[in-house]
This record gives sequence, structure tokens and C-alpha cells, in this order.
Amino acid sequence: MTDFLFDPPEPVALSLAGGSARIPVRRIFCVGRNYAAHAAEMGAEVDREAPFYFTKSAPHLRAGGGTVAYPPGTDDYHHEMELAVVLGAHAYRVTPADAMDVVLGAACALDMTRRDRQAEAKEKRRPWDVGKDVEGSAILGEVTRGFVPEGQCIRLSVNGEIRQDARLSEMVHSVPEIIADLSRLYHLAPGDVILTGTPAGVGAVQPGDVLDGSIEGLTPLHVTIGSKT
Repeated sequence: MTDFLFDPPEPVALSLAGGSARIPVRRIFCVGRNYAAHAAEMGAEVDREAPFYFTKSAPHLRAGGGTVAYPPGTDDYHHEMELAVVLGAHAYRVTPADAMDVVLGAACALDMTRRDRQAEAKEKRRPWDVGKDVEGSAILGEVTRGFVPEGQCIRLSVNGEIRQDARLSEMVHSVPEIIADLSRLYHLAPGDVILTGTPAGVGAVQPGDVLDGSIEGLTPLHVTIGSKT
């Protein structure tokens, strides 16, 4: 048996709707600018040739239903409501036609962002890590099996006021296209999570704000923003 110098981290896992089994999380991939209206509100254009990606560390994932701290190092923390898909099989160089065969399920998700830090990184042409890969910044609800993304409504409200309201059919790159493209860049595996982009209407949150996200056919996501750390 290996002797570790200190205790290894606890496994990161998601809940599966309708069951007690837990889904171990391996990696978190995120798609940028996958809704044209959101790209426009950020002063950017979408790349219709292929998706582009950034990542979040698996230990930064939090389950919905509780309180998530407002992180240090920012005064402009933003919500981004997204569809997350969770893989349940290996995928390497799959076609879009076969891509959904490797999906275990889907969930409501929030990609929380230090917007001021992201803007600073863009201005200096640096990576987005400090703006995006933030402790507690990947918030996911229960995973539902058998979900097929089509034209379902995706919506987020803050303190009861709707801020994001769109359709999954507005994605520039569909879920099968994203999985197929990623599978040409990585050997995808069970437990990989993909956040598929956010529609327009992103905005800042403050400590005490209550966020409610929903996608038709999935378990709604509820989270409260806690005190600044």
C-alpha cells in the first residue's frame, strides 16, 4: 500500500437523479461563445468553424442546493447558466452521429466567472484561468439520464428576476458536434463533464443573491451566493 505524505483529496462526484449512485468527475471542459447573442454582449464574435474551450478543475465543482461562497480576488462575479453533459463511456475520434451514445446524462449548471479578471486577461492576451478556474465556480445539479438536447428552454433568475432566457437550439455548435470535436483533441472518458456555453443575459451577483436555473426536462438548480471569503 502506498504511503502518502498527506491525505489525497476526496473524490469529486455528482448525484444521479432517481438513484443513490454517484458519478465520479474526471475533468470539466467548457465551451466559450457558443451562443451568438452572448458573444455579442461580450463584444466578441463566434467562431462558426469550430468550438473553443477552457477548463475548470474538478475540485472546484459544487453541488447545487446549498450556499457557494463569493470568491476572493474579484468585485465583479458573474453567473452563466449552461447545459452540462456528463460522459459515461470512452470517446476518441467519434462522429457527431455517434456522439450521443457516450453521454450518460445531463444537468443544469452554472459557470461562475470573475469577469474583471477575465477582462484583464483578455486585454493582456493571457489565459483565462484566474477568471474562470475559480474555487466553487462549477455548480451542477442532479444528472438526468436520457436527456436529448433539442429546443428546450434554458433560464436563470436572480432573486426571482429572470436574467437569462433562451433555447438550447440557439447553440452555435450542437452537443454532438462539441463531443465529436473534443474527441479529436482528447481521449474522453467516463466522468468527463462538458459545459456547453451560456446564452445572453449574464450579469453580476452579490452575497445573499439566490440563483434559480432551469432547463426543461432536467432537475432545477438552486444556489445562494454566500459571504465574500
